[in-house]
Amino acid sequence: MGLRYTPVLRAIQAGAKTVTEITARTHLTQGAISQTVGHMENDGVISRHRVKVGRKSSIRLTPHGAELLARLNQHWSATFAVIEELEQEIGHPLRRALQDTAKALERQGFSQRLTHTKLGKKQGLLGALLSSAA
Repeated sequence: MGLRYTPVLRAIQAGAKTVTEITARTHLTQGAISQTVGHMENDGVISRHRVKVGRKSSIRLTPHGAELLARLNQHWSATFAVIEELEQEIGHPLRRALQDTAKALERQGFSQRLTHTKLGKKQGLLGALLSSAA
């Protein structure tokens, strides 16, 4: 259960207190964050409290959520230790490659890139057919 909540938990740990703040930190859609926050509330991981301004809610970890976050912090520490070992072994900055890839996909998503490539090949094939017919 905790791993699917990772982006939201990491954002809360970094100081995010609203769905809007979590969305900004995670670069996920507001709909996805709202849905995840709803599941987290149902699972007793977070609680929401109305703030005075507008319709926003402040999100806080419950004791269960704080316990889950502590366990996940251990998992994340171990994960980053393994990544460091891999970087030493392969001699390449794996985290940097992943960050650069994430930034490139923010500029143009994988699906868009795939569609563009497919269309380019179709146009190339059509151009070749038209050239050979002439």
